[in-house]
Amino acid sequence: MSEQSKDKHQQRQQKLKDQVDARIAAAQQEKGIFQVITGNGKGKSTSGFGVVARCVGHGKKAAVCQYIKGTWECGERNLLQGVGVEFVVMGTGFTWNTQDKESDTAAAQAAWQESKRLLSDASLDVVLLDELTYMVTYGYIDVDEVLEAIGNRPPMQSVIITGRAAHRKLIELADTVSEVRNVKHAFDAGVKALQGFDY
Repeated sequence: MSEQSKDKHQQRQQKLKDQVDARIAAAQQEKGIFQVITGNGKGKSTSGFGVVARCVGHGKKAAVCQYIKGTWECGERNLLQGVGVEFVVMGTGFTWNTQDKESDTAAAQAAWQESKRLLSDASLDVVLLDELTYMVTYGYIDVDEVLEAIGNRPPMQSVIITGRAAHRKLIELADTVSEVRNVKHAFDAGVKALQGFDY
């Protein structure tokens, strides 16, 4: 690389660094973050669990409520419960398996009461409400009640909600929204879900 090319590269990188530094300096508000991870792609829950692991890795406290996949053996639960992460599990599994709206609603409401307890616990730094979007979509949990609980949580508590088709009101309230897009999925090609990778 010529000296001129090196100089141009250095100038571009310095300009980029100055821009990043300015944005960091401008971001001075401290508060808990409300994040929604939605979309049709794979990895929403995995992303949420990654934040829980990060939280615990920094010596902070986290809790999880699982609304859909709770009846499966869960590698994340196996690991994180061992380091003190509380798990609340709805316990009915996929609602299309039970096909009983009354019992599914009761199970969702019971899990939601526990979620509200977590959302009022100032000792928790992160609360993951995994697959909650489905409960709102199916009408098992009222979206306005969810918004109220999140709005009234301790100021430094961060909350993550995962699941497809997040309600627009959740998206509007959220500080950060990520949409996971499906480009290609092994399951569509007939590949069985793999323990340790898919669950």
